[in-house]
Amino acid sequence: MQQKSKLFLQALKYSIPRLGKCMQKQHLNHYNFADHYYNRIKLKKCHLTKCLQDKPTISELAKNIPSRSFSCKDFLPIKQENKDSLSENMDAFEKVRTKLETQPQEEYEIINAEVKHGGFVYYQEGCCLVRSKDEEADNDNYEVLFNLEELKLDQPFIDCIRVAPDEKYVAAKIRTEDSEASTCIVVKLSDQPVMEASFPNVSSFEWVKDEEEEDVLFYTFQRNLRCHDVYRATFGDNKRNERFYTEKDPSYFVFLYLTKDSRFLTINIMNKTTSEVWLIDGLSPWDPPVLIQKRIHGVLYYVEHRDDELYILTNVGEPTEFKLMRTAADTPAIMNWDLFFTMKRNTKVVDLDMFKDHCVLFLKHSNLLYVNVIGLADDSVRSLKLPPWACGFIMDTNSDPKNCPFQLCSPIRPPKYYTYKFAEGKLFEETGHEDPITKTSRVLRLEAKSKDGKSVPMTIFHKTDSEDLQKKPLLVHVYGAYGMDLKMNFRPERRVLVDDGWILAYCHVRGGGELGLQWHADGRLTKKLNGLADLEACIKTLHGQGFSQPSLTALTAFSAGGVLVGALCNSNPELLRAVTLEAPFLDVLNTMMDTTLPLTLEELEEWGNPSSDEKHKNYIKRYCPYQNIKPQHYPSIHITAYENDERVPLKGIVNYTDKLKEAIMEHAKDTGEGYQAPNVVLDIQPGGNHVIEDSHKKITAQIKFLYEELGLDSTSVFENLKKYLKF
Repeated sequence: MQQKSKLFLQALKYSIPRLGKCMQKQHLNHYNFADHYYNRIKLKKCHLTKCLQDKPTISELAKNIPSRSFSCKDFLPIKQENKDSLSENMDAFEKVRTKLETQPQEEYEIINAEVKHGGFVYYQEGCCLVRSKDEEADNDNYEVLFNLEELKLDQPFIDCIRVAPDEKYVAAKIRTEDSEASTCIVVKLSDQPVMEASFPNVSSFEWVKDEEEEDVLFYTFQRNLRCHDVYRATFGDNKRNERFYTEKDPSYFVFLYLTKDSRFLTINIMNKTTSEVWLIDGLSPWDPPVLIQKRIHGVLYYVEHRDDELYILTNVGEPTEFKLMRTAADTPAIMNWDLFFTMKRNTKVVDLDMFKDHCVLFLKHSNLLYVNVIGLADDSVRSLKLPPWACGFIMDTNSDPKNCPFQLCSPIRPPKYYTYKFAEGKLFEETGHEDPITKTSRVLRLEAKSKDGKSVPMTIFHKTDSEDLQKKPLLVHVYGAYGMDLKMNFRPERRVLVDDGWILAYCHVRGGGELGLQWHADGRLTKKLNGLADLEACIKTLHGQGFSQPSLTALTAFSAGGVLVGALCNSNPELLRAVTLEAPFLDVLNTMMDTTLPLTLEELEEWGNPSSDEKHKNYIKRYCPYQNIKPQHYPSIHITAYENDERVPLKGIVNYTDKLKEAIMEHAKDTGEGYQAPNVVLDIQPGGNHVIEDSHKKITAQIKFLYEELGLDSTSVFENLKKYLKF
C-alpha cells in the first residue's frame, strides 16, 4: 500500500484554494500548506545546499532596509530620545556581526515532503527529486530521479509526492517561494528515469490502477485560484489526458483524496459550509463515479473506507458538531448512515486515521490535545490526554497496522515523536535528548471573559525564571476566521523571543475553530464582532493578570487575521505599542463587493454579501479596518505585502496604508509639536505568493521592528536566531 503524504482532514483542509486567505508555504512545516505537510525536523550542523548558497547573511538582512518600504517617520516629527535609542540598538547589533557570520552554529533543518513506497523513500535532496532505500534515507546514498533545475524555476521545492501503485511512475508537484503556481511532473521509473509528462497548475493528484494494470493519474486543475476541473491521464504506449469532471458552481472547489486502503478515490466538492463526495472505484477507475450524498446546505462530510464500510465524519444532525457515522459502501446515501461515535462539546476534530482494526481520532478539547483510539471489532474507546505542553499535531504517514505514529509540537518546541501501539494499548514517546525548553519555559492555559460572558481560551508561554512579568514584552497572536485554528506549529523565531524574555500569548477567539464548528459560526457573518470583543477581552485580561503592559505589548497576525487586528487598532489603540502584519486582509467591504476578484464568491459564507444584502453591508462597515480609520493615535505598524498576491490584493493594503498615513498626519497636526508619531512601514516584497512563513528577510525585519518600537536591546536575540535559521 502506498504511503500518502497527507491524511484525511489535513489533506482536505489545506487544499482549499483560500481557506482563511492563508496559503502557508508548503516546504515549511507541518501542517502547508504545512504540514508539507508531514515534514521531519532534526538538529544538525549548518550546511548550505546548492539552491540556498546565495541567501544573505542574517546581519545583512537585519542591517539593510527592505526595498520598496516607507515609514511615516519620514515625514512626521519624532522625539530626539527615540532616535538616540534606535542608534544605540543598531550599534549594539553591529558588534555581533562578525561573530554571527563566522561562528559555526547548530540549526533545526526542516525536511521537505517525502513518501515511503515499497522499500524506497522519495524526497527532495538539494534541487533534485531522489529516492533511496528506506534504511538509507538519512545517508547520501540515493538515486536522482529528476533535476528540478530543468524546469528553469527560481529556487523550486517539492510540495507533494505520489508514487504509482506498481512503482512504474512517480508524480511530484513543484512550486517556488515567490509564486503559488505549481507544476506537476510525472517521471517514469527505470534504469534511466525520464520525465514522461508535466501539467501546469495542478492542485491535488492521486494514482489508481485500472483492470488492465495500467496506472491512471487523476488530478485537479486550478485556474485563477479556483479549482473546478478533474482530469485523468495515462502514460506510455496508451497515452491520454482527458477532462473528467467540471464543477459549475463558482463558490465550490474540488479536491481529490485516496482512502487509506486505496480502495476508493474520492472527489470532494466543497465550500466553507457544505460538501458533496463522489466515489471512484479504485479497481475500476473508468466506471462512472458514485454519489454518496447530494450536497445539502450546511452539511459537511468526509469519507474513509474499511472492509466494505464507509466511515463518514459529518456535522449532520444535532448538535451541529462533527460526529462519526458509518454505512455499507454499496448503500452510501445519508438515510443509511448509522451513528458510530459522538464528540464532547467544545471539541475540534483535527484529523482521523484509519487502520485495519482501529480508527484513531486526533482531537482538541477545551484547548488541550487528545487521541481517541476506537476498536472497530468491539467498539471500545480509549481516550488519551496528551502532554499539556503540546499545542498541535503533525500527522505521520503510516501503513503499519500495528502502530499509529504522530508528532506533537508547540510554537517554541520542535516536534517530538509519539507512537500508539495497538497491541499494548499504550502510547510511547520518543526517548533521547530532552529539549531544554521544557525546563526553562512555562505554558499556561487561561481564559478571558468576553463582553457577552463567553470564556475565550488563551495559551501563554514565558520563561520559568522571569521576574516581574508586568515589565516583560508581550507578543499577542490572533487569527479568528474560517474555522481555522490559530497556527501553533514550531517557529524558531518564537523560541528565540521566549528565550530573550518575551511573553507569547495565543488568543483563540471566535471565528476560529479551536472549540469546534459552533465556535466558528459564532464569529462569522453578522457575528464577526464577537471575535473583536474576544481579542479585546484577552489583551485586557493579560494586562490585568500581570502579563506585561500596553507600552510593551505587540500584536501580530497574517492574512484574514488582519481584520481583527486592524479593527482593534481603530477601536482600542491604547492597548498596543506595535503591530506586525503579513499579507493582511484590511479592506473587507470593497473586496467583497468586487466580484471580479477570483475568490470573492467563495468568501460569501464567511463575510457575507454586501453587494446584495444591505444588512451584511452595514455590518461589515462597523468593523472593516479600512472603513473605520480616523484621526487618533495608532500603534506603530509593520506590514509585509507581496506584489502579485492574488488572495489579498496589494491595492487594498496600499489604500489602507495611505489612508492611515493621512489620519496620523491629521492627528499629529491637531496634537501639536512634540507629538511622537507612530511608525508605519509598508514592505512590499516581489512575487505572487501569499504568506512566506520562513522568509528570513521577513522574520528579521519584523523582529528588528518590534525591538526598536518597544525600545529593547536586540543584541542577543539576533545572535540566538542564528542558531535556528539557515542562511
